[in-house]
Amino acid sequence: MLVLGIESSCDDCSVAVVEDGKKILSNIIATQIDMHKPFNGVVPEIASRTHTEWIYPVVEESLSKAGIVKEDLDGIAVTNRPGLVGSLLVGLSFAKGLSWSLGIPFIAVDHIRAHLYAPHLEYHIEYPYVGLLVSGGHTIISKVSGFDDIDVMGTTIDDACGEAFDKVAKYYNFGYPGGVIIDKMAEKGNPKAFQFPKPNLHKGDHTYDVSYSGLKTAVINQLDQFHNKEFEKTPENIAASFQKTAIDILIKRLKKAMNDTGIKRVVCGGGVTANTYFRKAVKAIHEIEAYYPSLELCTDNGAMIAAIGYHYLKNEIFSDLHTNAMARVSSFRRKYP
Repeated sequence: MLVLGIESSCDDCSVAVVEDGKKILSNIIATQIDMHKPFNGVVPEIASRTHTEWIYPVVEESLSKAGIVKEDLDGIAVTNRPGLVGSLLVGLSFAKGLSWSLGIPFIAVDHIRAHLYAPHLEYHIEYPYVGLLVSGGHTIISKVSGFDDIDVMGTTIDDACGEAFDKVAKYYNFGYPGGVIIDKMAEKGNPKAFQFPKPNLHKGDHTYDVSYSGLKTAVINQLDQFHNKEFEKTPENIAASFQKTAIDILIKRLKKAMNDTGIKRVVCGGGVTANTYFRKAVKAIHEIEAYYPSLELCTDNGAMIAAIGYHYLKNEIFSDLHTNAMARVSSFRRKYP
Protein backbone atom coordinates (compact mmCIF):
# COMPACT_ATOMS: atom_id res chain seq x y z
CA MET A 1 0.00 0.00 0.00
CA LEU A 2 1.16 3.49 -0.88
CA VAL A 3 0.57 6.25 1.66
CA LEU A 4 1.22 9.95 1.17
CA GLY A 5 2.36 11.65 4.38
CA ILE A 6 2.05 15.41 4.94
CA GLU A 7 3.81 17.19 7.81
CA SER A 8 3.29 20.91 8.41
CA SER A 9 3.12 21.23 12.19
CA CYS A 10 5.72 23.99 12.47
CA ASP A 11 8.08 25.52 9.91
CA ASP A 12 9.07 22.52 7.77
CA CYS A 13 6.83 21.65 4.83
CA SER A 14 7.42 17.95 4.20
CA VAL A 15 5.66 15.40 2.02
CA ALA A 16 6.63 11.74 1.58
CA VAL A 17 5.45 8.59 -0.11
CA VAL A 18 6.01 5.38 1.86
CA GLU A 19 5.22 1.85 0.73
CA ASP A 20 3.85 -0.64 3.28
CA GLY A 21 4.97 1.48 6.21
CA LYS A 22 8.64 0.75 5.58
CA LYS A 23 10.01 1.68 2.18
CA ILE A 24 10.55 5.41 1.64
CA LEU A 25 9.94 6.23 -2.03
CA SER A 26 10.31 9.97 -1.46
CA ASN A 27 10.69 12.34 1.47
CA ILE A 28 10.80 15.99 0.46
CA ILE A 29 11.56 18.49 3.23
CA ALA A 30 11.26 22.18 2.39
CA THR A 31 12.76 24.12 5.28
CA GLN A 32 11.95 27.69 6.26
CA ILE A 33 15.05 28.21 8.41
CA ASP A 34 16.36 31.18 6.39
CA MET A 35 12.99 32.95 6.71
CA HIS A 36 12.93 32.70 10.51
CA LYS A 37 16.65 33.17 11.16
CA PRO A 38 16.42 36.99 11.45
CA PHE A 39 13.98 36.51 14.34
CA ASN A 40 15.96 33.73 16.09
CA GLY A 41 12.81 31.65 16.20
CA VAL A 42 9.73 30.57 14.27
CA VAL A 43 7.21 33.31 13.46
CA PRO A 44 3.84 31.50 13.21
CA GLU A 45 2.29 33.87 10.65
CA ILE A 46 5.28 33.57 8.31
CA ALA A 47 5.27 29.79 8.73
CA SER A 48 1.60 29.32 7.86
CA ARG A 49 1.70 31.68 4.86
CA THR A 50 4.77 29.92 3.49
CA HIS A 51 3.13 26.52 3.89
CA THR A 52 0.22 27.81 1.81
CA GLU A 53 2.61 28.74 -0.99
CA TRP A 54 4.70 25.57 -0.81
CA ILE A 55 2.29 22.71 -0.09
CA TYR A 56 1.18 22.02 -3.67
CA PRO A 57 4.63 22.05 -5.33
CA VAL A 58 6.10 19.95 -2.50
CA VAL A 59 3.34 17.35 -2.94
CA GLU A 60 3.95 17.30 -6.69
CA GLU A 61 7.69 16.89 -6.19
CA SER A 62 7.17 14.04 -3.73
CA LEU A 63 4.88 12.17 -6.12
CA SER A 64 7.29 12.73 -9.01
CA LYS A 65 10.31 11.50 -7.07
CA ALA A 66 8.38 8.42 -5.97
CA GLY A 67 7.59 7.69 -9.61
CA ILE A 68 3.83 7.61 -9.10
CA VAL A 69 0.73 9.69 -9.76
CA LYS A 70 -1.81 10.64 -7.13
CA GLU A 71 -4.27 8.03 -8.40
CA ASP A 72 -1.82 5.30 -7.27
CA LEU A 73 -2.20 6.29 -3.62
CA ASP A 74 -4.12 4.09 -1.19
CA GLY A 75 -4.39 6.62 1.62
CA ILE A 76 -3.32 10.06 2.83
CA ALA A 77 -1.93 10.68 6.31
CA VAL A 78 -1.38 14.14 7.75
CA THR A 79 -0.34 15.69 11.04
CA ASN A 80 -3.32 17.27 12.81
CA ARG A 81 -1.76 17.75 16.27
CA PRO A 82 0.14 19.11 18.13
CA GLY A 83 1.75 22.17 16.59
CA LEU A 84 1.10 25.68 15.32
CA VAL A 85 -2.58 25.73 14.39
CA GLY A 86 -2.11 27.93 11.33
CA SER A 87 0.59 25.65 9.94
CA LEU A 88 -1.32 22.48 10.77
CA LEU A 89 -4.44 23.75 9.00
CA VAL A 90 -2.59 24.13 5.71
CA GLY A 91 -1.47 20.51 5.55
CA LEU A 92 -4.71 19.20 7.05
CA SER A 93 -6.93 21.10 4.61
CA PHE A 94 -4.87 20.01 1.63
CA ALA A 95 -4.96 16.36 2.75
CA LYS A 96 -8.72 16.45 3.24
CA GLY A 97 -9.30 17.91 -0.20
CA LEU A 98 -6.97 15.46 -1.92
CA SER A 99 -8.40 12.39 -0.16
CA TRP A 100 -11.98 13.48 -0.94
CA SER A 101 -11.18 14.09 -4.61
CA LEU A 102 -9.49 10.70 -4.94
CA GLY A 103 -12.05 8.84 -2.82
CA ILE A 104 -9.37 7.29 -0.59
CA PRO A 105 -9.03 7.16 3.22
CA PHE A 106 -7.86 10.20 5.16
CA ILE A 107 -5.85 9.61 8.35
CA ALA A 108 -5.12 12.31 10.95
CA VAL A 109 -1.87 11.53 12.77
CA ASP A 110 -0.56 12.63 16.13
CA HIS A 111 2.89 14.15 15.65
CA ILE A 112 4.18 12.61 18.91
CA ARG A 113 3.32 9.04 17.91
CA ALA A 114 4.91 9.60 14.52
CA HIS A 115 8.22 10.77 16.00
CA LEU A 116 8.42 7.67 18.18
CA TYR A 117 7.65 5.52 15.15
CA ALA A 118 10.33 7.12 12.93
CA PRO A 119 13.15 4.65 13.86
CA HIS A 120 10.90 1.77 12.72
CA LEU A 121 11.46 2.96 9.17
CA GLU A 122 15.11 1.93 9.42
CA TYR A 123 15.19 -0.86 12.01
CA HIS A 124 13.17 -3.88 13.04
CA ILE A 125 12.19 -2.97 16.60
CA GLU A 126 10.18 -5.21 18.87
CA TYR A 127 7.62 -3.95 21.37
CA PRO A 128 7.54 -3.00 24.18
CA TYR A 129 10.19 -0.34 24.66
CA VAL A 130 10.81 2.88 26.53
CA GLY A 131 10.16 5.73 24.13
CA LEU A 132 11.92 9.06 24.53
CA LEU A 133 10.67 11.99 22.48
CA VAL A 134 12.85 15.09 22.71
CA SER A 135 12.13 18.06 20.46
CA GLY A 136 11.75 21.82 20.46
CA GLY A 137 8.17 21.57 21.66
CA HIS A 138 7.95 18.30 23.57
CA THR A 139 9.82 16.12 26.04
CA ILE A 140 8.09 12.83 26.83
CA ILE A 141 9.20 9.54 28.40
CA SER A 142 6.79 6.68 27.75
CA LYS A 143 6.26 2.96 27.63
CA VAL A 144 5.37 1.99 24.06
CA SER A 145 3.56 -1.32 23.53
CA GLY A 146 2.39 -0.76 19.96
CA PHE A 147 2.33 1.87 17.21
CA ASP A 148 -0.78 3.39 18.84
CA ASP A 149 -0.38 2.04 22.38
CA ILE A 150 1.52 4.52 24.53
CA ASP A 151 1.60 5.05 28.29
CA VAL A 152 3.21 8.33 29.33
CA MET A 153 5.58 7.93 32.27
CA GLY A 154 6.96 11.44 32.42
CA THR A 155 7.04 14.73 30.61
CA THR A 156 8.30 18.26 31.09
CA ILE A 157 6.46 20.33 33.68
CA ASP A 158 7.49 23.57 31.96
CA ASP A 159 9.86 24.10 29.00
CA ALA A 160 10.74 21.37 26.52
CA CYS A 161 14.39 20.38 26.24
CA GLY A 162 14.79 21.71 22.69
CA GLU A 163 12.99 24.91 23.68
CA ALA A 164 15.63 25.54 26.35
CA PHE A 165 18.38 25.12 23.73
CA ASP A 166 16.67 27.65 21.46
CA LYS A 167 16.08 30.21 24.22
CA VAL A 168 19.64 30.06 25.54
CA ALA A 169 20.99 30.43 21.99
CA LYS A 170 18.66 33.36 21.34
CA TYR A 171 19.63 35.18 24.55
CA TYR A 172 23.36 34.93 23.84
CA ASN A 173 22.86 35.53 20.11
CA PHE A 174 24.61 32.27 19.25
CA GLY A 175 22.53 31.80 16.10
CA TYR A 176 19.54 29.87 14.80
CA PRO A 177 18.52 27.07 15.01
CA GLY A 178 19.78 27.02 18.58
CA GLY A 179 20.11 23.27 19.05
CA VAL A 180 22.39 22.80 16.06
CA ILE A 181 24.52 25.84 16.91
CA ILE A 182 25.01 24.88 20.56
CA ASP A 183 25.95 21.32 19.57
CA LYS A 184 28.70 22.64 17.28
CA MET A 185 29.93 25.22 19.78
CA ALA A 186 30.05 22.64 22.57
CA GLU A 187 32.65 20.64 20.65
CA LYS A 188 35.15 23.45 21.36
CA GLY A 189 34.03 24.11 24.94
CA ASN A 190 34.61 22.55 28.36
CA PRO A 191 31.49 21.19 30.11
CA LYS A 192 33.14 21.71 33.51
CA ALA A 193 33.34 25.49 33.12
CA PHE A 194 29.90 26.01 34.68
CA GLN A 195 28.18 23.79 37.25
CA PHE A 196 24.56 24.48 36.43
CA PRO A 197 21.86 23.10 38.77
CA LYS A 198 19.54 20.21 37.94
CA PRO A 199 15.87 20.22 39.02
CA ASN A 200 14.80 18.41 42.17
CA LEU A 201 11.55 16.65 41.32
CA HIS A 202 11.75 13.65 43.63
CA LYS A 203 8.66 14.66 45.62
CA GLY A 204 5.03 14.16 44.67
CA ASP A 205 4.00 12.80 41.29
CA HIS A 206 7.08 13.78 39.29
CA THR A 207 9.03 10.52 39.36
CA TYR A 208 9.91 10.58 35.66
CA ASP A 209 9.18 14.22 34.85
CA VAL A 210 11.79 16.77 33.79
CA SER A 211 12.06 20.55 34.10
CA TYR A 212 14.10 23.07 32.14
CA SER A 213 12.81 26.41 33.37
CA GLY A 214 15.29 26.58 36.25
CA LEU A 215 18.24 25.58 34.09
CA LYS A 216 17.30 28.16 31.48
CA THR A 217 17.07 30.84 34.18
CA ALA A 218 20.46 29.85 35.63
CA VAL A 219 22.20 30.02 32.25
CA ILE A 220 20.60 33.32 31.26
CA ASN A 221 20.32 35.26 34.52
CA GLN A 222 22.67 33.64 37.05
CA LEU A 223 25.73 32.77 34.99
CA ASP A 224 28.33 34.15 37.40
CA GLN A 225 26.88 32.17 40.30
CA PHE A 226 27.74 28.85 38.64
CA HIS A 227 31.04 29.77 36.97
CA ASN A 228 34.09 27.65 37.74
CA LYS A 229 36.91 30.20 38.01
CA GLU A 230 39.44 27.73 36.61
CA PHE A 231 37.90 28.17 33.15
CA GLU A 232 37.23 31.15 30.92
CA LYS A 233 33.73 32.48 30.53
CA THR A 234 33.58 31.82 26.77
CA PRO A 235 30.51 31.18 24.60
CA GLU A 236 31.86 27.70 23.83
CA ASN A 237 32.18 26.87 27.53
CA ILE A 238 28.67 28.16 28.21
CA ALA A 239 27.33 26.00 25.38
CA ALA A 240 29.20 22.87 26.49
CA SER A 241 28.20 23.20 30.15
CA PHE A 242 24.56 23.93 29.36
CA GLN A 243 24.32 21.09 26.84
CA LYS A 244 25.76 18.54 29.28
CA THR A 245 23.41 19.56 32.07
CA ALA A 246 20.33 19.59 29.80
CA ILE A 247 21.04 16.11 28.42
CA ASP A 248 22.09 14.63 31.78
CA ILE A 249 18.67 15.58 33.17
CA LEU A 250 17.08 13.43 30.46
CA ILE A 251 19.47 10.51 30.87
CA LYS A 252 18.83 10.29 34.62
CA ARG A 253 15.06 9.98 34.09
CA LEU A 254 15.53 7.59 31.18
CA LYS A 255 17.66 5.25 33.31
CA LYS A 256 15.05 5.26 36.06
CA ALA A 257 12.25 4.50 33.60
CA MET A 258 14.17 1.52 32.18
CA ASN A 259 15.10 0.21 35.61
CA ASP A 260 11.55 0.49 36.97
CA THR A 261 9.92 -1.15 33.94
CA GLY A 262 12.66 -3.74 33.45
CA ILE A 263 12.70 -2.81 29.74
CA LYS A 264 16.21 -2.48 28.34
CA ARG A 265 15.14 -1.33 24.89
CA VAL A 266 14.89 2.42 24.22
CA VAL A 267 13.71 4.21 21.10
CA CYS A 268 14.46 7.92 20.69
CA GLY A 269 12.78 10.43 18.40
CA GLY A 270 12.66 14.18 17.82
CA GLY A 271 15.17 16.84 16.81
CA VAL A 272 17.24 16.76 20.01
CA THR A 273 18.09 13.09 19.38
CA ALA A 274 20.42 14.37 16.64
CA ASN A 275 22.55 16.01 19.35
CA THR A 276 26.07 14.57 19.51
CA TYR A 277 26.35 14.47 23.30
CA PHE A 278 22.86 12.97 23.63
CA ARG A 279 23.80 10.00 21.45
CA LYS A 280 27.04 9.45 23.33
CA ALA A 281 25.22 9.57 26.68
CA VAL A 282 22.59 7.04 25.62
CA LYS A 283 25.25 4.76 24.13
CA ALA A 284 27.12 4.85 27.45
CA ILE A 285 24.16 3.27 29.29
CA HIS A 286 25.16 -0.36 29.79
CA GLU A 287 23.30 -3.39 28.47
CA ILE A 288 20.54 -1.68 26.51
CA GLU A 289 19.27 -1.67 22.94
CA ALA A 290 19.12 1.91 21.68
CA TYR A 291 17.57 3.07 18.41
CA TYR A 292 17.58 6.54 16.84
CA PRO A 293 16.34 7.74 13.48
CA SER A 294 18.85 8.96 10.90
CA LEU A 295 19.44 12.70 11.01
CA GLU A 296 16.90 13.39 8.23
CA LEU A 297 14.19 11.56 10.20
CA CYS A 298 14.98 13.21 13.56
CA THR A 299 13.35 16.48 12.62
CA ASP A 300 9.82 16.92 11.28
CA ASN A 301 9.28 14.88 8.13
CA GLY A 302 6.49 13.42 6.04
CA ALA A 303 7.98 9.90 5.98
CA MET A 304 7.20 9.23 9.66
CA ILE A 305 3.63 10.47 9.09
CA ALA A 306 3.11 8.20 6.08
CA ALA A 307 4.74 5.23 7.82
CA ILE A 308 2.54 5.27 10.92
CA GLY A 309 -0.40 6.20 8.71
CA TYR A 310 0.04 2.86 6.93
CA HIS A 311 -0.70 0.98 10.16
CA TYR A 312 -3.91 2.94 10.71
CA LEU A 313 -4.85 2.25 7.10
CA LYS A 314 -4.10 -1.47 7.42
CA ASN A 315 -6.27 -1.66 10.54
CA GLU A 316 -9.02 0.39 8.87
CA ILE A 317 -8.77 3.20 11.42
CA PHE A 318 -9.71 6.28 9.43
CA SER A 319 -10.50 9.90 10.25
CA ASP A 320 -13.50 11.85 9.06
CA LEU A 321 -13.34 15.13 7.20
CA HIS A 322 -14.53 17.06 10.27
CA THR A 323 -11.23 16.35 12.06
CA ASN A 324 -9.69 19.62 13.18
CA ALA A 325 -6.18 20.88 13.89
CA MET A 326 -5.18 20.95 17.56
CA ALA A 327 -2.31 22.85 19.16
CA ARG A 328 -2.03 20.61 22.21
CA VAL A 329 -0.74 17.07 22.70
CA SER A 330 -3.49 14.46 22.66
CA SER A 331 -4.57 12.73 25.87
CA PHE A 332 -2.17 9.82 26.26
CA ARG A 333 -2.73 7.36 29.09
CA ARG A 334 -0.70 8.18 32.15
CA LYS A 335 -0.40 5.12 34.36
CA TYR A 336 2.82 5.87 36.14
CA PRO A 337 3.49 8.13 39.12
